[in-house]
Amino acid sequence: MGLVGAHENGNGEMDLSLGKKNKYKRMDSELSDDFDDDALHHHHQQLERKKSTRKYVLACAIFASLNNVLLGYDVGVMSGAIIFIQEDLKITEVQEEILVGILSVISLLGSLAGGRTSDIIGRKWTMAFAAVVFQIGAAIMALAPSFEVLMIGRVLAGVGIGFGVMIAPVYIAEISPTVDRGYLTSFPEISINLGILLGYVSNYAFSGLSVHINWRVMLAVGILPSVFIGFALFIIPESPRWLVMQNRVDEARLVLFKTIENEREVDERLSEIVAAAGISNEGEKNEEKAVWRELLSPSPSLRRMLITGFGIQCFQQITGIDATVYYSPTIFKDAGIENKSKLLAATVAVGVTKTAFILIATFLVDRVGRKPLLYVSTIGMTFCLFTLSLSLAILGKGQLVIAMALLCVCGNVAFFSVGMGPVCWIVTSEIFPLRLRAQASALGAVGNRLCSGFVAMSFLSLARTITVAGTFFLFSLMSALSVLFVYKLVPETKGKSLEQIELLFQNHNEWQGSELELEDSEHLVHKT
Repeated sequence: MGLVGAHENGNGEMDLSLGKKNKYKRMDSELSDDFDDDALHHHHQQLERKKSTRKYVLACAIFASLNNVLLGYDVGVMSGAIIFIQEDLKITEVQEEILVGILSVISLLGSLAGGRTSDIIGRKWTMAFAAVVFQIGAAIMALAPSFEVLMIGRVLAGVGIGFGVMIAPVYIAEISPTVDRGYLTSFPEISINLGILLGYVSNYAFSGLSVHINWRVMLAVGILPSVFIGFALFIIPESPRWLVMQNRVDEARLVLFKTIENEREVDERLSEIVAAAGISNEGEKNEEKAVWRELLSPSPSLRRMLITGFGIQCFQQITGIDATVYYSPTIFKDAGIENKSKLLAATVAVGVTKTAFILIATFLVDRVGRKPLLYVSTIGMTFCLFTLSLSLAILGKGQLVIAMALLCVCGNVAFFSVGMGPVCWIVTSEIFPLRLRAQASALGAVGNRLCSGFVAMSFLSLARTITVAGTFFLFSLMSALSVLFVYKLVPETKGKSLEQIELLFQNHNEWQGSELELEDSEHLVHKT
């Protein structure tokens, strides 16, 4: 008999090595189990931190986008409110156009002033300032006894919207982790469409009130999102980049700790921000002067970038999307819908369609690319606008033309939302080098807002001169030109680095074949 785990060696001695080995194995197993438990606990903590961080950043992005809901709500609600304003205040057609279109021009001024303001008082408090200014403007509009007072409120609302729309994407970009930045920065565009839908619903809901009251309630409801922004200020933090610029580095670290999933990356990210902000004021002034000098006297590649960025922003508006949204009741009335409640109900369908398809675009843009979505969008819009023009011109009035008008308007906003709406802003933010991006993108925004204001202010006069059908025929021509513009002057930027995009603009004649050549080269590499 021998000990368990022991055996005799050749000399008749008991060998205990196996027993010792088992003992060590048991010790190693116990240590391994402890290590596994610690690793699992650490992994669980990381997952919990990841979930809580994403929820926090998501909440910040949603609250920051509330100002964009104000812009969308104003666009949507004014399309119905203007019917009753015209009836109540007896305004002329020209005054109606000015009232509708002035917001785009004034919001542009607010956006231009918003950059400097946000550098002085911070991103968070700029959003608060925007909300307060809009609230004052909305209150004045709701109580306005005359067209002149209504315009004062409209101007203030435009300034507030301009500040809010400008600061939202900046704040979200600065607060978001790199991996989620593209997805989260699409929230402002989604919020605009949600606001448009809410505006349409408000029109329909309050249209049954007296003419003197209903439009005032419609406009006053727009104050509610800005009230939520006030509550949001107690939840969302200040931008860590702005805090670093104010030498409040410890506060910036706390914000980054809440918004970055991996704790080890916090100090690394903070160091990058500190390095980026560590420029003397004189250096910043010289850099700004150099940037504007380069924009005013661009190189051939930068000139192509500017043409692409400015051009796609202008085409987004001259295809008539704001006219379609602002004046959709006018379109349906021209088709034969006389009842005001039915007119406003039809606009709700337009708002639902627009909001649904912007969500689809959000999930497709990083999968299928920018250019395919632009092709689908511009070609689809051209077809819908031309069909709408043809239907209004040939079919006269009746159930068939009403059905065709509703189908074409919904189709037009759907195709817009799937491509030109969101992709326009994405492309503009991608094609410019980092040092030029803010100022060059601002130029694109100038073109966008000016074209929007021009279309909104001229639609009724143009429709009276050449009919609604003729006006939409012009929009269809502009949309057809946008297809050619996308083909000739917009490269595919999906999956490309900044350096690759710059090379595309330097070799613009190879845009059409660049994707195929890249894929072919990858296949050749795999084969070899």
